[in-house]
Amino acid sequence: MQVDALDRIIKNAIDVMESSKYQIFEICENVRSERSALNNELQEVMDETRKTIDMVDHIELEYRRARIRLTEVSRDFKRFKEEDIRTAYEFATQMQTQLAMYREKELHLKARRDDLAKRIKNVDKQLERAEAVVSQVNVVLEYLSGDLNQVTRLLESAKNRQLLGLKIILAQEEERKRIAREIHDGLAQTMANVVLRTEIAERMLTKQAYASVKEELMDLKGQVRGGIEEVRKIIFNLRPMALDDLGLIPALRKFVQDFEEKSKINTQFEFSGKETRLPSGMEVAIYRLVQEAFSNVVKHAQASHVALEVTYRQQMVKIMVSDNGVGFHVDSIDKKIEKGSHYGIMGMRERVELLEGRMEILSTKGAGTKVSMLIPIKLDSKED
Repeated sequence: MQVDALDRIIKNAIDVMESSKYQIFEICENVRSERSALNNELQEVMDETRKTIDMVDHIELEYRRARIRLTEVSRDFKRFKEEDIRTAYEFATQMQTQLAMYREKELHLKARRDDLAKRIKNVDKQLERAEAVVSQVNVVLEYLSGDLNQVTRLLESAKNRQLLGLKIILAQEEERKRIAREIHDGLAQTMANVVLRTEIAERMLTKQAYASVKEELMDLKGQVRGGIEEVRKIIFNLRPMALDDLGLIPALRKFVQDFEEKSKINTQFEFSGKETRLPSGMEVAIYRLVQEAFSNVVKHAQASHVALEVTYRQQMVKIMVSDNGVGFHVDSIDKKIEKGSHYGIMGMRERVELLEGRMEILSTKGAGTKVSMLIPIKLDSKED
């Protein structure tokens, strides 16, 4: 009867969440429609702004010519009559009025453009939040929609593993968002700026301002190089190319050097044994383990020195990460992990277990931390 009652509760929860999910879908669609309308309006405003800028340039040129003409007829009373002077004056005044009007229109359009850009940014944040909620609801529904007995067994026998699985899925979504933000805030902005600069250079070429064109092109070249560097950083964060091209040890050396430059923490890397290539999956797993260990040092250790020791043996890889940070009581961390926190250490243990290895943490309050991992190398895995 308790199982039936629990089953009914879960079914009711699923119904409510399904209904809520569709409501969130509707919100997402409305937000997407609003974003599409704003994007169309922004494009129209940008086109109108571009036309207005061109018109300002044209009227400004006509106004300069009108002023020159007015100066000429005003100085030579013998050649030009009073009617010519009045006509030149009226035309110059008309050009001045149109120039002021179009400049005002240009300022208004630019303000409108900036306002639309801000609104689109806010709408993107709303859409990102709604999509994140949908993703989280889908994850929960997957767990609730499974067999009740299986869910119960999992809750009783592998609670931490379930929490870790949920955390991994959410972390994947966060990683996708981070990459999207990096591309949007970095590379996409750079490319947009490159397009704008090329338009400016084209306009300067039309005016034969070659010195200014040269400066623009030099600046443009620097921006393109910065964009290339941004792409390389994104690619390296996704998967270091050195890991595939050169192997685990060179990739770890590069990671340690970059970590020291970025974190300003003194680092040390030592390797012993015969350097050989490991199976691709194992190299990636070990690399991620070291990444997570160093990330924990930055977040929690308050250390000034961290060392990485990697030892290759015939059938075993040993990884040791040690720091001189504040340390902690290992028993208290284990209790927190049981309550569903400290996913970093939990994730490291799960990775090591998947590799059929073992991990040991030695730490004392105020005396630093040592994380030791032993990972077996099977002969059949080398074949794979």
